[in-house]
Amino acid sequence: MKASVAGAPVSFGVFEMTPEGADIVSPDDMLEILAQAGYVGVDLGPLGYLGRGRKLAHRLDRFDLDLAGGWVQLPFTDDDAFEAALPTLREALAVFSDAASRGPSRLPLPTLADDGSAVRRAHPGRGGELDPLPGPAWARLAANAERAAALVRASGFEPTFHHHAGTFVESPEEIDRFLANVDIDLTLDTGHLFIAGGDPVDFVRRWGSRINHLHLKDVDLGELRRVLNAGGGMPEVWSSGAFVAFGKGDIDLAGVMAAVADQGYDGWIVVEQDVLNGPGVAIDRFRAQRAADQRTNRDALAPWA
Repeated sequence: MKASVAGAPVSFGVFEMTPEGADIVSPDDMLEILAQAGYVGVDLGPLGYLGRGRKLAHRLDRFDLDLAGGWVQLPFTDDDAFEAALPTLREALAVFSDAASRGPSRLPLPTLADDGSAVRRAHPGRGGELDPLPGPAWARLAANAERAAALVRASGFEPTFHHHAGTFVESPEEIDRFLANVDIDLTLDTGHLFIAGGDPVDFVRRWGSRINHLHLKDVDLGELRRVLNAGGGMPEVWSSGAFVAFGKGDIDLAGVMAAVADQGYDGWIVVEQDVLNGPGVAIDRFRAQRAADQRTNRDALAPWA
């Protein structure tokens, strides 16, 4: 398999939901951990975390890592809100260009995602039941996703779309509908597929050549179900420890990777072990735990990539 393996700030508790004031692992510490563990890339994380312009390029060069992708969440179902959010997309694309100016062997993929709704975010995996999307709103979602993709392609990158719990593209049926109506390929996220009731092995086979980016997670399904059955939303899932190191959860990693290999996959595999650290965390201990888990995760993928 020709895939390249990247790590991600979210595996170190650094993403858009990180609590204000929480201690975080520094970008240099994170990149050093990933480089020493054998990763060749990293996801962007929140805009500015890894720096911009020459600072970003220098940081990636220093650790011999390439940028794999980066999260861009947009309100696709609301035309006015979508227009208002386009500067965020353009800002993100400028950062991707900063990273691509280094001439990497594999370009990053701007990772588009829907914004969802408050109801869906509060009830991950149950959006189709509690907050179904009417036909006209689906049409807006598809049209605005195509507009975003056109901007990405005009900047010299290929977009990818991330199905995500708590959004309007979360369930297998919603993913099917999206892929049937929008000319953007898919970021398959094994963890979010579990939340929506899907099986990663089946869906690698089902979506096949439409998968151009992979977010690979292991999940403790018992803990995940406990949180969801108690009425927890995504913050509770992230802080529960339901996303675990490979081998400690319920993903059929060998089955997923065999199915990915059968598809001739040639792209980024971004290892994500989402965690949400709160204020008061002992950051040195937290960093050590995250480093150990990321070594475990990289070693687990060695037979394939």
